[in-house]
Amino acid sequence: MQPEKELITETALLEMANGIIKNHEDFIHGMHADSVEQKGEILVFKGEFFLGEDGTPTGKTMAVFNMFKLLAQQLSGKYRLR
Repeated sequence: MQPEKELITETALLEMANGIIKNHEDFIHGMHADSVEQKGEILVFKGEFFLGEDGTPTGKTMAVFNMFKLLAQQLSGKYRLR
């Protein structure tokens, strides 16, 4: 049996997620989560992906993707959006 997840507001979860981002060793200036959605059991974080002028990925895009994936892995097991 899995432990019950704590209900949390989007605002509180984004504040927590952005704190994790800023304190992470792979932080890039300007990296932050703007929104979060509950997709089944997974929290999906969204924000700036540092795309090029033509809309293609840049060198920073993968770092942001990996950070949002890390947030989903760390926080989805503990929290559920209210």
